[in-house]
Amino acid sequence: MFNITSKLLPYFKGFCSSPEVILLFVYMKCRFSLSYRDLEEMMSMRGAKIDHSTLQRWVIRFVPLIDQQVRKRKKPVGSSWRMDETYIKLRGKWVYLYRALDSLGNTVDFLLREHRDKVAAQAFFRKAFKENCLPEKVVIDKSGSNIAALKDLNDEIPEGYKIKVLQVKYLNNIAEQDHRFIKKRTKPTLGFKNFFSAETTITGIENIRIIQKGQIIGTNNKLSTFENFKMLMGA
Repeated sequence: MFNITSKLLPYFKGFCSSPEVILLFVYMKCRFSLSYRDLEEMMSMRGAKIDHSTLQRWVIRFVPLIDQQVRKRKKPVGSSWRMDETYIKLRGKWVYLYRALDSLGNTVDFLLREHRDKVAAQAFFRKAFKENCLPEKVVIDKSGSNIAALKDLNDEIPEGYKIKVLQVKYLNNIAEQDHRFIKKRTKPTLGFKNFFSAETTITGIENIRIIQKGQIIGTNNKLSTFENFKMLMGA
């Protein structure tokens, strides 16, 4: 097991289970391709009777805390980005997960949107620019909405800092290949029931993937993803 930093303990006030147990199962949901029923059975193997709906509430409640810790200690990314979208099933329909990686495959940012259009692309880029530095260039696919979004955003950027936009398919392969790690984790859900649940769960999956890539300041690439997660939540 592991110890949580005392700064985070107030977030767990009022919960019967220990912070370490709660975060362990939130980690497992986001790290492995497990359903909530799988996690419920694993809890019973440990002698704890906690139903799957409680485990789901833990994910909804504590993924934002993990996201906060990850963003505080995430290493700077490169200035050349690869941006692409992938599909996530929600209530039998597709919604769109916008993602960007740098040229080394490090995660820049992500955003789930209900529509694939210029407004959604702009929202993603504004979030990515706010959380990271402005890139020198962005590689995108042939989507007209992505081009339009970057064109409008470039109009707001001072001369000398404008972003170079490239449409080169093979350069975007790194982003397309990275999608599979996220899709693999969402597959056991058989489709999310509401947007907020989908957004929160995917945030957790993306955060654990960032830790797995060694993007957190102070972590050790020789250690397992879980060991580095423990270091992050115990710092």
